[in-house]
Amino acid sequence: MTNHFNVGTTVGSPGPKPLDGIRILALEQMQALPFATQLLGRLGAEVVKIESPNGGDLGRSSLPAMEDPNGRSVGATFLRNNMSKQSVAIDLKSPQGRQLVLDLAPHFDVVCENFRAGAIERLHLGYEDLVAVHPQLIYCSLSGFGHALEDGSTSPYGEWPALAAVVEAMSGIYEMKRSPGKPPTVSPMGALGDISTALFSAIGILAALRLRDATSKPQRVDVAMFDVLVAMTDIVVNFSSLGMKGTMAGVGIMDGFLASDGYFILQVIREPQWAKLCDVIGKPEWKDDQRFASRSAWTELLEPEIRPVVEEWAKDFTRQECCEILTSGGLIAGPCFSDDEVINDPHLADRHMIVAMERTDGLADPVLLPGNPIKIDGLAEGPERRVPWLGEHTDEVLRRELTLDDATLVELRSQGVIA
Repeated sequence: MTNHFNVGTTVGSPGPKPLDGIRILALEQMQALPFATQLLGRLGAEVVKIESPNGGDLGRSSLPAMEDPNGRSVGATFLRNNMSKQSVAIDLKSPQGRQLVLDLAPHFDVVCENFRAGAIERLHLGYEDLVAVHPQLIYCSLSGFGHALEDGSTSPYGEWPALAAVVEAMSGIYEMKRSPGKPPTVSPMGALGDISTALFSAIGILAALRLRDATSKPQRVDVAMFDVLVAMTDIVVNFSSLGMKGTMAGVGIMDGFLASDGYFILQVIREPQWAKLCDVIGKPEWKDDQRFASRSAWTELLEPEIRPVVEEWAKDFTRQECCEILTSGGLIAGPCFSDDEVINDPHLADRHMIVAMERTDGLADPVLLPGNPIKIDGLAEGPERRVPWLGEHTDEVLRRELTLDDATLVELRSQGVIA
């Protein structure tokens, strides 16, 4: 079953969205902040994206990619995170370009950036610079390790560049989940570090909007990816404080098992669940066997005894059948889907979670993207627009917001300030 929600269509009854009227000016790159602003855009906000004239958002150069109508590469990272935005190409390294951003800022509720800490201040586009021209601004900074605190202290890692895998590793979860004698598995869940940081940033912006409306004062939101990953991998700190240091061996069974057509996952972390598993797999005598009397014992005996029995039972069933039997027996299980199975899943189709953007480089199959997981009764989804081509809206936005005339735009373009 395939049921793609095309970006140009609306699902549900058209009507107002919760963030209608909120305007966001985004100085953003790659995934963490672009995902946050795309999510806010799906809830009704207008998002204008500032990009460098020289190649634009670094996500445009990622792979795999498609070509835009001018033959320029548009990478997968950019495609996933920039639906329905307007692209304005401005050289922030030029004084005229920085002034254009300062002139644009008062026309927006939110200015957000995800430069390395300190870089935006060196461009004279930091919080103090923007608040000077927009006293009720919400300014959101997303970085690897945050900006200086009120007492002036900074992170010892403040100058490090931080992509998702870096802060995931520093959170402790890689080491906790690492198999003995083997290196850590990097990025085990795609862009966990980026998407989770994006969600916290979106929450921060929404809270700041509420506070600004209540106080009429500017608001600064500072989100550090390292902080977010420590929150997301909460078991690292919590388990360690409770005596389970650097391991999950005492938790129980949380593993994948082979069925006739692939793997399913099974979670047994409570004693009543162990008893139910024993009944399902035909080993009722294990319920009273003292070798299996503790959760840590289940972990220790997983490979030599438990896995062979579970997989011998499972070999006569598909993943789906195993999960249906296990869940009907009061256990927690789920199939490991392939990419094709995710794309064609009926649940995701019914909830419009697969969005299709038509390609512009001659290939028939569309680019598929995740939809909006926030479902609100009575709130229509879409219509969304394809991602913007680099600088596609430069003239339109500068005319509309700053009333620049054609001669001025031509001059700025000839100087390389805009593109």
